Amino acid sequence: MRTVLVRLAPLLHLTRITTAFAAVGNVWFVILWTRASGPDEPGPHAEGPLAPLLGAGAVMAVALFAFANALNDTLDLRRDRILHPRRPLPSGRLNLDAAIGFLVLSLMVAILGSLALGTSAAVMCLLTAGAVFFYNAAARFVPSVGLVALSLIYGAHMLIPNVDLVFVWPVWVVMTHALLVAAVTHRLSERRPTLSPAAIVTATLGWVFWSGLLLYVGTKRAGSVWPDFVRPSAALGPIVLAALYGVLSWRRVRQIGGGPRAADKLSRYGALWLTLYQTAWLLGQGHMHEGAILGGLAAAGFLGMTALREMYASIEQPLVYRR
Repeated sequence: MRTVLVRLAPLLHLTRITTAFAAVGNVWFVILWTRASGPDEPGPHAEGPLAPLLGAGAVMAVALFAFANALNDTLDLRRDRILHPRRPLPSGRLNLDAAIGFLVLSLMVAILGSLALGTSAAVMCLLTAGAVFFYNAAARFVPSVGLVALSLIYGAHMLIPNVDLVFVWPVWVVMTHALLVAAVTHRLSERRPTLSPAAIVTATLGWVFWSGLLLYVGTKRAGSVWPDFVRPSAALGPIVLAALYGVLSWRRVRQIGGGPRAADKLSRYGALWLTLYQTAWLLGQGHMHEGAILGGLAAAGFLGMTALREMYASIEQPLVYRR
């Protein structure tokens, strides 16, 4: 068993699979919300068995997430040899040919999974993959552009199951959360190029533009800024969760003292928080069954993240008896 885990560990590191639950949660939310809202939320897959849709959504979400992270590490190989020599590729635990093969395979699986959700989903999946390539190849080296591009990738990924979503506020919350977490972790990690005041202003203007466009589209579809069929109280849970994440992040940074370690923790728990937002939207709207499904996913994500982190530690630094 240990031999299998040792072989799998580099691949799991490469794909950051511990945070893939957030990608699944975003996709599942749109599927569950569309079905639970009935005629108020027109979209595909209104009828038929739910399990195959969730299965296809999970496959697509995890594969596209894996593609994005494998692409990042493949393009960063030279840089990681200097800055992060213990990562799978620069350390030699995973060779470049295998990484490229996995990258191509994960993209193919993502497209096949999206095809099960419909033609529009497959097109949106391809557009999101293109945005991922743009971000990793160019945008992330310009922080003001990279932060906005990253938030758009999160939003586009979430909309893959239903590009005609009427209630777009959950998408806006995910985009905003992703941008803020990325900005904070960028500063904590002291990445280069630095996030200058001018870059912050530019990124903010980009966020305002795309937020306005998203909410304008949602308003045109719903006939109002806030759809009539959505309870105003449904926003209470996400607002409380956002405030709670801010407080917990502040306390964590004070305890750890900032730096890459604090940035890593904020990033991981920030990803898990997305599924909590989605669960809160569903429960706040009274969709208890759907909320229970996403709540279970959030719990599985937390347990899986903890278990895999322990597995990494036991493989890379096994316990030994001292004499």
